[in-house]
Amino acid sequence: MSTSSVRLGRPAPSLRDRATRRGSTLRRFDWVLVAAVLALAGLGALLVWSATRQRMQSAGMDPQSFLKRHLINLAIGLVFGLVTAKFDYRMLRAYAPIVYVASCIGLVAVLVVGTTINGAHSWIVIGGGVQVQPAEFAKVGLIVSMAMLLGEKRDGERVPRGSDVVLVLALAAVPMGLVMLQPDFGTTMVLAFVILGVLAVSGASGRWIAGLVLAGLLSAVLAVHLGVLQQYQLDRFKAFTNPATDSQGAGYSTRQARIAIGSGGLTGKGLFKGSQTNGHFVPEQQTDFVFTVAGEELGLLGSGTIILLLGVVLWRGLSIAARAPDLFGRLVATGVAAWFAFQSFVNIGMTLGIMPVTGLPLPFVSYGGSAMFANLMAVGLLLNVHLSSNEP
Repeated sequence: MSTSSVRLGRPAPSLRDRATRRGSTLRRFDWVLVAAVLALAGLGALLVWSATRQRMQSAGMDPQSFLKRHLINLAIGLVFGLVTAKFDYRMLRAYAPIVYVASCIGLVAVLVVGTTINGAHSWIVIGGGVQVQPAEFAKVGLIVSMAMLLGEKRDGERVPRGSDVVLVLALAAVPMGLVMLQPDFGTTMVLAFVILGVLAVSGASGRWIAGLVLAGLLSAVLAVHLGVLQQYQLDRFKAFTNPATDSQGAGYSTRQARIAIGSGGLTGKGLFKGSQTNGHFVPEQQTDFVFTVAGEELGLLGSGTIILLLGVVLWRGLSIAARAPDLFGRLVATGVAAWFAFQSFVNIGMTLGIMPVTGLPLPFVSYGGSAMFANLMAVGLLLNVHLSSNEP
């Protein structure tokens, strides 16, 4: 019997009691959310395997190497997600500043010792082929820190004051500025959408929301005219506005992506049987353009299933936000839902030609360790809020 149990005058919990509590926690999980995420991850593993199998075999390498690494990343991410789900999210109020500072340190480190891949200085290569992208974890850090600031009630006020909004914007400006220096315009847009979503749910005045949208548009125009964006990023926007201008250059990826998706028809050509995929016509097909593999090999039914599962994840995220026991939990869940919604829309949209190419992966589906870890940690936050709102 522990000392604390003697002081409280009750016996220490037995092994059976602890097992019962663990079983009760598992029963209270949002299993619809969990099932949707696992289904997306399973489909993603198959699509990553199909996108890389033929290429690796042609190079005389292990055709399952990407699949194995993807499954390892998924297993590690599930552990991160489970730990995040078990750690009471309300305790994050105390640790939010640490999470925020750590994410900013990672963004500074990538500018100092990072590696440039595909035009963006966004990765830190640790060794043995292991790459870390700090910008993915910055999304989690920003959501938690914003929720901490806006979730605090002051003098009975139900909506944040103007000074609170200014403080939040100043807080968000640091990671957004560091991400833009990489430059990673796609992640910057995700962070901006998360900020808008969290502020809207916090009860901030609509004037702030409208002002931020206008400021974002002006910032984008200034970024183009002041040379903040790299030439390849400008070329991507030009190809988006007029795909016929450079079909063999900046517009090549989206042109081949549309060909791959359109050739799949209703039911697709079959897994591992896509001619565009096996012929390596679509660049970065295991990461940014993984949705094209689904369109070509699984057809409209398969790609539509991915969109449906992403819709289930968003539905559960918004439901959890609506039933959160406090404002802090509501803002955390809203931030995660806004992140997944915007990033999914941009990724699928760029493969269909309705959004410019930005290099954003498809949540839970694309290959990539940092993205998978951050995504599953975010799901852990949703489950944490859900558990707290359903405490016996």
